[in-house]
Amino acid sequence: MSSDSSHRLFQLKLDPLTGNSEWVVIEDNDDLPDCPKEPLLATTSYLDMLNDSCRNKAFRSAIERTVTKPCHVLDIGAGTGLLSMMAARAMGLNGTVTACESYLPMAKLMRKVLHRNRMVKAISLFNKRSDELEVGVDIPSRADVLVSEILDSELLGEGLIPTLQHAYDKLLVENPLTVPFRAVTYGQLVESTYLWKLHDLSGIEAKVSDGIYLVPTGSDSIIHVKSRQYPMHCDAIREEIKLRSEPFEIFEFDFWKRPESNGETKVQVKVIDDGNIHAIVSWWVLQLDREGTVFYSTAPRWINSPANIGYRDWCDHWKQCVWFFRGKGMSVSQGEEVLLEATHTETSVSYNLNVQVPKTDTRQHDHNIRDFQLLLSPERIAIYGDSKWRSSVLAAVRNAGRVNPLCVVVDDSIFLTLVAANLSKTSHVLSLFPGLREKGAQYLETVVKANGFSMDRVEVPEKRKPCLTLHDTRGKKVDMLIGEPYYYANEGMLPWQNLRFWKDRTLLDPVLSEDALIMPCKGILKACAMSLPDLWSSCCCLGDVEGFDHSIVNTTLGAFGELPAPKEGPFLPFSIWQCGEIKELSEIFTVLEFDFSKPISSCHGTAQVKFTEGGICHGFVLWVDWIMDTDNSIVISTGPEHRYWKQGVKLLSKPVAVGINGCNSNSEYGSTIVEALFEPSSSELILKHAFL
Repeated sequence: MSSDSSHRLFQLKLDPLTGNSEWVVIEDNDDLPDCPKEPLLATTSYLDMLNDSCRNKAFRSAIERTVTKPCHVLDIGAGTGLLSMMAARAMGLNGTVTACESYLPMAKLMRKVLHRNRMVKAISLFNKRSDELEVGVDIPSRADVLVSEILDSELLGEGLIPTLQHAYDKLLVENPLTVPFRAVTYGQLVESTYLWKLHDLSGIEAKVSDGIYLVPTGSDSIIHVKSRQYPMHCDAIREEIKLRSEPFEIFEFDFWKRPESNGETKVQVKVIDDGNIHAIVSWWVLQLDREGTVFYSTAPRWINSPANIGYRDWCDHWKQCVWFFRGKGMSVSQGEEVLLEATHTETSVSYNLNVQVPKTDTRQHDHNIRDFQLLLSPERIAIYGDSKWRSSVLAAVRNAGRVNPLCVVVDDSIFLTLVAANLSKTSHVLSLFPGLREKGAQYLETVVKANGFSMDRVEVPEKRKPCLTLHDTRGKKVDMLIGEPYYYANEGMLPWQNLRFWKDRTLLDPVLSEDALIMPCKGILKACAMSLPDLWSSCCCLGDVEGFDHSIVNTTLGAFGELPAPKEGPFLPFSIWQCGEIKELSEIFTVLEFDFSKPISSCHGTAQVKFTEGGICHGFVLWVDWIMDTDNSIVISTGPEHRYWKQGVKLLSKPVAVGINGCNSNSEYGSTIVEALFEPSSSELILKHAFL
């Protein structure tokens, strides 16, 4: 049964081509949309979790060892109800299971799963947060057993500690049983040039000599990444990581007792080799049962796990975490000991490596930066520090230079703004900064002197406007409209959703001069057929999950596989280099071209491509190459070989065997026809394919 109270959910819906958002109301009595064009849950990690057989088997085994007689079981964050159904089955459907799931679309989906598995009468489902449950009102008594999986890659990020605290105070009996029983976090100090490039823009820029200073001397902290742990598949960069310590234990969290909100620990770590320390890689190990026989680990594969843990399958919902140490890192020698200080709050963990920061220009220039800091993603830091990328952008703007131009930077590129103002001492630069807004203006005021210009030639509109008018440009037509394109905080979107640049260019059409230069001048949608077995396994259709039918969730969760026609899974944004085993099976081919010299319009393209390698094709990987100049000589690619951008993945409904000579084989295909349609009115890319 379920709670009878009526609920509604307000979900924020973003139009990626305009940047506008609206609130969509989901009523409790509404059916979940089956159409994949409305994937309420397709971008969540539920599907990936349910396809994680190691996780599912571990929880089943631990629940069966823990719930051995009829009792009252509480499942917090129930999702599709898998753990609740495991507990009910372990008791022979004789006990009581209370499940709470606060997210309305998921609670509605769980009801369908319970009906499909004839578990409706065995489980009481509440569409509430666990801290909204009341004993004597919602549930008859405190629960004897807690089963819950509200863990993220950092362990604490989904509110584990406050959730457990409330449960122990209000919902659980004294000395309850719990699954999981305990979690231990571990870490390892590492050196990695790749990881260093993700956070130390000041150090990287010191090696670049192009005359543009994103981080002027003495203002090292003006641009940096947020101090937090970043989930990452560290196995993908194993060859670029040098271990500077053995693994060490950091924190232990006991689920079987009420946790503390905050904790601190100090670990003396012995250095095992000369070098630098750029970051700490961390992971956790779950002990799921009280006896210590069932474990689950998120450790990277280079860790020698105990035999009873073993290696898990590739999955995307739990990764390792990386914490960057500020600056160039700490120089260490073999045998030396360093002091690691770790602190946890209710929702996060932070570290300090006892690095003594010298009192250099940073302090004496603090009055210049006015305590202003611009927080960017690690990938954006790395892009801004990439010498090849910088030289390409610089060359494109330099080659497009005009006399006395009015230049509009339409996106959130601080680099383009500095370049445009730096290269032409007579130009007027108008930076729209749709995402950065005031932050962008503050940043420019801080760095103008170091870059050799003044703010009287650079302007950031105070208010966001749907489009500029001649009044905003003081009656002047725009000579140059440029972008990378890059929109602040949108790095996780599909690559073609940066065609917002084309939309913005179209809105500005009335103020463009007849011969206005547009940069980039066009975008090319590229694709490659690939073998992606790990990604496929994590996103494929569900059937039986530990004895429970989950086929009903496939469409709603955006699964790939044997979906009923004409339904198919959505495009997914992924950094392909982090997707486990990958292999290119075809040449890279052009699917569509977007001409930015003209207003935005629908685009259609068809390509036939031959397979260059044999194997199992799981889908197509797509990205956009931005053509910066009219000569097509300067191209900024966002393809799989470039790690700082995400690509779009379209998995097939069924994996297909392909080969170089496939046309001569009954079991292999030798080529494929790919057809694509981009429709700006819906911000959608439609992809169709046929194997030959």
